[in-house]
Amino acid sequence: MSKAEEFEVVVVGAGFAGLYMLHRLRGLGLSAVVLEAGEDVGGTWYWNRYPGARCDVESMQYSYSFSEELQQEWRWSERFASQPEILRYANHVADRFDLRRDIRFSTRVVSAAFDDAAARWTVRTEGGAVISARHCVMATGCLSNTRMPDFPGLGSFHGKSYHTGQWPHEGVDFTGLRVGVIGTGSSAIQAIPVIARQARHVTVFQRTPNFSIPSRNRAMDEEYEHSWKGDYPARRAKARQMRTGIDYPVNPTPALEVGEAERRREYESRWERGGTAFMAAFGDLILDEKANETAADFVRGQIRATVSDPAVAELLCPHNHPIGTKRICVDTDYYETFNRENVTLVDVRSAPIEAVTPEGLRTAEAGYKLDALVFATGFDAMTGTLLAMDIRGRDGLTLGEKWEAGPVTYLGLMTAGFPNLFLVTGPGSPSVLSNMIVSIEQHVDWIAGALAHAQARGIETMEATAEAEAQWVEHGNEVAQRTLYPRANSWYMGVNVPGKPQVFMPYIGGVGAYREICDAVAAKGYEGFRLEGRRVSVAAE
Repeated sequence: MSKAEEFEVVVVGAGFAGLYMLHRLRGLGLSAVVLEAGEDVGGTWYWNRYPGARCDVESMQYSYSFSEELQQEWRWSERFASQPEILRYANHVADRFDLRRDIRFSTRVVSAAFDDAAARWTVRTEGGAVISARHCVMATGCLSNTRMPDFPGLGSFHGKSYHTGQWPHEGVDFTGLRVGVIGTGSSAIQAIPVIARQARHVTVFQRTPNFSIPSRNRAMDEEYEHSWKGDYPARRAKARQMRTGIDYPVNPTPALEVGEAERRREYESRWERGGTAFMAAFGDLILDEKANETAADFVRGQIRATVSDPAVAELLCPHNHPIGTKRICVDTDYYETFNRENVTLVDVRSAPIEAVTPEGLRTAEAGYKLDALVFATGFDAMTGTLLAMDIRGRDGLTLGEKWEAGPVTYLGLMTAGFPNLFLVTGPGSPSVLSNMIVSIEQHVDWIAGALAHAQARGIETMEATAEAEAQWVEHGNEVAQRTLYPRANSWYMGVNVPGKPQVFMPYIGGVGAYREICDAVAAKGYEGFRLEGRRVSVAAE
């Protein structure tokens, strides 16, 4: 048995959450170590190197706000930053704040167990290392557990296959190849146009079409950059109060309170501007089905106007979910790509994929000869990475057992029965429905505040009460049901993973409202948490 190394805090993951968490822990004077499965920092931007990978939040906002010097010195080259540039930024932050010395790379955590008697977590890694810490922070990301489909014959394919979420670091040359892309979610929508410009032929296998808005990406211009850097404090403050954590113009008017011509002008303006701000065209698009349908109809009209072949256009038009209830995609020439002679769209809703074959792939209607397969089949989102580890709380209760019917948390930050285990952007928080950097900073700051509170009062354990957790889950479900979100068979609901409980996992109440709730909980002495220590034993209920 390896002797355990002791720290006050162990952090799992060295993406944007893990890096900032380490920075804050140092500021509190707490000894900490970060364990990272990858060979370097960056999290999702380390793994997702597929062609065309790009953020759907503008780069001036998809960045840290905790350091004014960092905000001013870093220069983004594009309105929407590409994966390589975001990864360079993560590396710059790690170097600038000297974070690497407390990060252990190529270190995958396999288990974490809470010792009731010692009130400490024991974390074990794949390589046999043992870490003991008072507190454990899971900064493991919401989209970090890639999901491969279970097609028969998956291992029989003679060509090379790739998953967008685990792309080779050296890149892939598709020149002259027949490429099959399975899936039409966000990563596929970004990758397909780039692959099509290189490959001999691309066959896209689509089960469910998605709504996508053109990004209108462009080089960063000095005037636009200065408009942010000259007023960052105010603009960041505004973003933190927005529903999505993104500062963009919101039109509060209900869609059906204006005439058809005015409504169309608003949609056209948003379409030309590009990006996810399209969904802020009117105030009730995620609340009212008839209002939502006006936006969906507009986008379907844009698809039909863009794609030359009417039959292909119809296949690309989503009809099975309200627009925005799946994470809306942002693209560069996605629909235009289907006008290329070397791109074919195959509807696997009507003719499902039956098997992967040595030569390629077979659907219920035809066989396809392919040289390479690209699986853009997504992730076991929000819970997959956590449940892949053997996490055990009080009395040996596993997180898998606790979450058997779906994830339950208090504020998305902690779960009852697992003291001193913090989740960054966990289920039950805005996380994937928001600008992740804004949500990450808010969670890390809140956790840092809780740890400072515990330090000052000699508190050894902090744990969500079962009552507070139940109330939060009920509140989250109630808020979700007021919207159209549960109407979509989305990964927000876990439907992309066979056997996964179907519950709406993120908190839909909005970043601004959620922040106020978290701040109020802290101000009331961490209401809904049981705090226990040498000098203190109190349930703040």
